[in-house]
Amino acid sequence: MLEVKNLIKRYKAVDAVNDISFSIPRGICFGLLGPNGAGKTTALEVIEDIIPPTGGEVLYNGAHRTSSFREEVGIQFQHTTLLNFMTVRETLATFHSLYQQTESIEHLVDICRLDDIQGQMNNKISGGQAQRLMLALALINKPKLIFLDEPSTGLDPQARRYLWEIIRNIKENGKTIILTTHSMDEAEYLCDEIAIMDHGKIIAQGSPADLIEQYCEGGTISLPRDNVKIHLAKLPYSYREVNGRIEIMPDKVNTGLEKLLAMQIDLAGMMVHSPNLEDVFLNLTGRTLRD
Repeated sequence: MLEVKNLIKRYKAVDAVNDISFSIPRGICFGLLGPNGAGKTTALEVIEDIIPPTGGEVLYNGAHRTSSFREEVGIQFQHTTLLNFMTVRETLATFHSLYQQTESIEHLVDICRLDDIQGQMNNKISGGQAQRLMLALALINKPKLIFLDEPSTGLDPQARRYLWEIIRNIKENGKTIILTTHSMDEAEYLCDEIAIMDHGKIIAQGSPADLIEQYCEGGTISLPRDNVKIHLAKLPYSYREVNGRIEIMPDKVNTGLEKLLAMQIDLAGMMVHSPNLEDVFLNLTGRTLRD
């Protein structure tokens, strides 16, 4: 549905997007994942045809984008200011009038769960409600391709999970979604495929499961020190002591547990950490906070 070829966006001496390429089949959720300043939003804005590229090309349905492209896609921006003197329903109606092909307002209210706040003024709704309204606005023209730029940033865990369920249902109804995020949980929950960006480049790409398998090894088995202290010299794996616990790092968690049981080590109080997308992200982009 979408193909990005050797895309570059340069600002003076800075390559915000530096020769990235990927393709997106229909019906999936594709995530651009990366730390702040990695180039995710800039890449998205070029693909959305909001800002021009310095180089490369974007193909939509196998051809260069035409003037109809903006009529056919939906966009939820990272930051949007709503008019305070309008209600949620009036905002939907206003955007509804801007397009030739539209979804019914009643359907949008239903799928984005806006029924209880239709009559509220835009400046009186919560952050989670505002994000659901933004999502409804992105769907108003019946797009088959939807762009979501960090859709759950700033939301509390309950509102974030509520929004994720809505996005997942939208994808299951046949929409194709491209989202940017720096939330590992969001990417792992929503995305079928992920491209990890850093310093304007794509440094890894694949499904969450494939990336975890490729870039992470083993896991960590943590036990109280007293359980393990007489066995430390015989442990078949490397380990470290942290806050009175022994963290053992086997090649595979299941094999590690089998060996610990064979050594008759007490597993009471055990904690197990299996590799996840956050480990992939930190292994690839580093563990030092930076902008």
